Amino acid sequence: MSDLSELYQALILDHKQHPRHFSALANANRKADGYNPFCGDRFTVYVDVENGEIEDIGVEGEGCAISTASASMMAEEVLGKSVEEVEERFEQFRRMMADTADDADYGALGDLEAFAGVRRFPTRIKCANLAWHTLHAALTNQETAVSTED
Repeated sequence: MSDLSELYQALILDHKQHPRHFSALANANRKADGYNPFCGDRFTVYVDVENGEIEDIGVEGEGCAISTASASMMAEEVLGKSVEEVEERFEQFRRMMADTADDADYGALGDLEAFAGVRRFPTRIKCANLAWHTLHAALTNQETAVSTED
C-alpha cells in the first residue's frame, strides 16, 4: 500500500471514529433525509443558510465507515461556503466518484480526494455519495427523502 493510500485510509478512519458536526441543528432552515438501503446508512443533514452562505451544518444518523467519514468531511468542507460553491463542490465530488480513470487528478478536492479509492468497490460508491446527495436535497428544498436506489 502506498504512503498516500495509508494516509487517506487513516483520514477516513479518523472521521469515522470522531465525526465532525454530528448533531441536529435547532436553528436549521434547511433539512433533508437520506437512506442507503444497501448498507442501511441513514442521515439527516441540517443546514442554516443565511445570505446565500452555509452558516452552520449538522448531520445526524449512522452509517458505515465510508458514509460516516464522507458526511463528516463534507460538513467540514462546506461550512462557511456559499451555496453556489457547495453545489460546485457537490458536482466535483459526484464526478470523481463516477470517474473510471485511474490517473485523473482530483487535487482541487483536497482531503476529499481520499474517497477516490472507493471507486474500486462499486457498491461502496453509494456510501460515499449519500451525505452529499442529502446535502444537495436540503439546499434545493427537496421534500422527499434521498435514496441511493433512485
